[in-house]
Amino acid sequence: MSGVVVLGAGISGHTAAVFLRKWLGKDHDVIVISPQATYNWIPSNIWVGVGLMKKDQVLIPLAPIYQRHQVEFKQARALALYPEGNGDSARPFVEIEWTLESKKGRHEMVPYDFLINATGPKLNFAATEGLGPAGNSLSVCTADHAVDTANALREAVARMKRGERQRFLVGTGHGGCTCEGAAFEYIVNLEFELRAHGVRDKAEILFLTNEYELGDLGIDGVHFRQGGYVTPSRIFTESLFAERGIDWITKAHVHNVGPGRAHIETLDTGERDLDFDFAMLLPPFTGVGLNAFSRTGENITPTLFAPSGFMKVDADYTKKPYEQWSAKDWPRNYQSPAQPNLFAAGIAFAPPHPISRPRATAGGITISPAPPRTGMPSAMIGKAVAHSIVDRINGKDTPLHTASLAEMGAACVASAGANPFTGSAASITVFPIVPDYERYPEFGRDLSQTFGEIGLAGHWIKILLHHLFIYKAQLKPGWALIPE
Repeated sequence: MSGVVVLGAGISGHTAAVFLRKWLGKDHDVIVISPQATYNWIPSNIWVGVGLMKKDQVLIPLAPIYQRHQVEFKQARALALYPEGNGDSARPFVEIEWTLESKKGRHEMVPYDFLINATGPKLNFAATEGLGPAGNSLSVCTADHAVDTANALREAVARMKRGERQRFLVGTGHGGCTCEGAAFEYIVNLEFELRAHGVRDKAEILFLTNEYELGDLGIDGVHFRQGGYVTPSRIFTESLFAERGIDWITKAHVHNVGPGRAHIETLDTGERDLDFDFAMLLPPFTGVGLNAFSRTGENITPTLFAPSGFMKVDADYTKKPYEQWSAKDWPRNYQSPAQPNLFAAGIAFAPPHPISRPRATAGGITISPAPPRTGMPSAMIGKAVAHSIVDRINGKDTPLHTASLAEMGAACVASAGANPFTGSAASITVFPIVPDYERYPEFGRDLSQTFGEIGLAGHWIKILLHHLFIYKAQLKPGWALIPE
């Protein structure tokens, strides 16, 4: 009998766990460890954040699902890995601290034969002074954050209806942020809702981003073939913002966020202040802070993890200039080179480098998007890693299953206004996610499989996807037939 431990129950971890349970015989244990009692369908936090969904519409209790499907669930936080065991046990284990109220604070050692690190990110609000819900800005990174943001928006709308003008600042709160797509999606939904409330004329809306140009999205931009022309995502995004009266500042780092004022620096114009009445600014990510120890108690964290806290996998981490970056640098199997029974999935793996060209200020502050690893790619990685472990348990040594971001495409449907008759969404497909200039010398991607458009049909698809993936996460009949 083998035991597989999955750290994290987000998109990647939950996907890995349920496919492990589906593919492994009941003689093998699947254990999920997550500090949260619920699964959060994060893409729909945007709608919670503008007041169009309730929190319970994007959260699913995990314990009943796992109990029905014979997955052991421990509501706890992983603290440290012992991939070689210790003096008391030769079997690898992970040290956890329970967050479940009835066991809160207790520590436990959970043994494993294979482990998937799918812990996701730590929301590093502390990287920017005053950033985040504990400071002077809002967030949609969690369902609770999104509820607070919706409440703040409701208050802003009430003030506007009384005749007050409001300035909305939405975007990234640090030069090294990722998830620019989420900030984009929030600002266009915000603008749509202000029009729906009849107060758009009282609002100034400003998008603040660390992207070198709009539409970079942390993937170095995209090109679409439309109407016989090749259009860069910059034009696509600028046109969408211009049509909605949204202004933008690119190439920006936020030094600090005070009450009603953000102090920023851009690559072009240096430092300045931006006043606001409402600010929703996303934080940068780091790893969650797992430590690792050898059998003798030596700290081997730097061997298993990058300085960012994300786990090292089968990537090329050699430092090299942008001009020498290659699609081959990116991991394919997500297996630890130091410990073959460890895998990382989703945001938890350490990228070899960004996808977008790195840029920095004269003072050395990097202003460049970190690579996105969420949503569809995250689920596909979780499924591939689960498949590799199942093969190992069943005695198949090679090959491992692959899910390279340089060999897979992704589809994204970003809501641009939630209304069944007047709403819209931007629908984008990209292949591959990481550009491969050896295979596609001109644009780095296959333009026959890369496109973007905006319209009402996209909004219907977005609604359908919300319900499909909530259904799938609940493991209802036929769940495995729904693609990642």
